[in-house]
Amino acid sequence: MVSSFEALPLYLRPLARPETVTAPRPGVISHDEGERVNLIRKILAAQAAVLALWAVSVQAATNDDAIAKRLEPVGKVCVQGKECEGVGAVAAAGGGGAPRSGEEIVGKVCTNCHGSGLLGAPKVGDKADWGKRAKEQGGLDGLLAKAISGINAMPPKGTCADCSDDELKAAIHHMSGL
Repeated sequence: MVSSFEALPLYLRPLARPETVTAPRPGVISHDEGERVNLIRKILAAQAAVLALWAVSVQAATNDDAIAKRLEPVGKVCVQGKECEGVGAVAAAGGGGAPRSGEEIVGKVCTNCHGSGLLGAPKVGDKADWGKRAKEQGGLDGLLAKAISGINAMPPKGTCADCSDDELKAAIHHMSGL
């Protein structure tokens, strides 16, 4: 007869079989208990090996050069009137050069709403609608004032916060044909 405990994995079996329960003798362990202890030792040894490998990889990744590189400052403070390295590269990257054309601004910013007439925005090239609005607002300068401050669903300066007033005026002129 096969006992129900023999179907269990070794580490879940009781120390002694229920049919043959005897008083344990001091210093003597059963065969099943010895196998269970060996299994536990193997599991602990595998975990210790994984931990040791992880510690070695962490130690290799934390050398002094890698730590110094991670702790480098991301930027430098420059005081006006004093020499500061790298300022020329920043100014060139900022694009602070010639003003953009009205066509360029309309193509990058204004067509999102004015291309389709979104939320009642006058469409690019619709001279009748632009003329009516210009008449109500006081001409091209009135349209520019509304574009700078925002009107209805349009935020201030459209969505071109870095556009100058002259660039906005050129964009309005390009869209309206006025």
